[in-house]
Amino acid sequence: MINGKRIAVVMPAYNAESTLEATVRELPDTVDERILVDDQSTDGTVAVARRLGLTVAVHEKNLGYGGNQKTCYAKALASGADVVVMIHPDYQYSPLLVTPMASMVAWGVYDLVLGSRILGGQAMRGGMPLYKYLSNRVLTAFQNLFLGAKLSEYHTGFRAYTRELLLALPLQRNSDDFVFDNQVIAQAILMKARIGEISCPTRYFPEASSINFRRSLVYGLGVIKTTIECTLARCGLLHSPTFNRPTAPLSATPVLADGSRPAAALLRR
Repeated sequence: MINGKRIAVVMPAYNAESTLEATVRELPDTVDERILVDDQSTDGTVAVARRLGLTVAVHEKNLGYGGNQKTCYAKALASGADVVVMIHPDYQYSPLLVTPMASMVAWGVYDLVLGSRILGGQAMRGGMPLYKYLSNRVLTAFQNLFLGAKLSEYHTGFRAYTRELLLALPLQRNSDDFVFDNQVIAQAILMKARIGEISCPTRYFPEASSINFRRSLVYGLGVIKTTIECTLARCGLLHSPTFNRPTAPLSATPVLADGSRPAAALLRR
C-alpha cells in the first residue's frame, strides 16, 4: 500500500514465458495484487505465472492487446485496487519504477502517470529502432498540436491510473488492438484528467515484445484517426461513442482530502 491505497499491477501477456519471471522479481513490495491476463499464449506463460503466485486469468480465445487490457482493468477494479499500474511482462520497462509512479497517483498528484521512454533521451540508447523513434516523435508532435497537451510521448505501455479514472474511461468502447493505449490517453485529455510523466529507461532485445513494421503502420494510422475524432468531438463537431464529450471537466470534480475523486462524480458518459 501507499498512502493507505491498495496497489495492483496488471500485466497483459502473450508468449511472455522467457521474460515474465525477471519482470515479476523486480516488482516492489508496495504492490498488493499482481494480476496477469493471458491472451491464449502458445508457450508456458500461464505455468510460470502460477508458479510465481500471480493472480491469473486466461482468455478462451485471443482478444488482442486492447481486449487483454480490458480484462486486466476489470480484474484489478474487482480486487479493490485504488491504484492500478499496467506494465508489459516482457521486461522492456523497469518494474522498479512502479513505486514512484503509483505514489504520484496514490498521493493525489495525478490521475494518470505515464512512464516515458523519451524523457531523459535514452530511447535510442536502449535499442529503440530508428523508425520507431522517428514515428514516435512525429505522432507525438501531431497529437500535442491537435489535443492541446504537452506530453513527451503517447505510446508507452507503462502507466498508473487512479481507480476513479478507470471507472470513468469508456474502455469497452475502445479498440481491441494496439491503438487502445492511444485512445485511453486521448479520452483522459478530453476529460481534463491530470496527466504526469516520469522518465523510464527501456530495453529492446529479441525476447521483448514488439510489433513489426506493418502493424506499426496500422497503429500509426489509428493514432491519426483517434486524434482527429477526439479533436472533432472536443469541438462539438462529431458525436463519437469513443469520445463523447464530458459534461464537466475531470478537474472540476471534487477532490477529497486524500487526493482522490468520488467515483460517482466521474461517471458521466
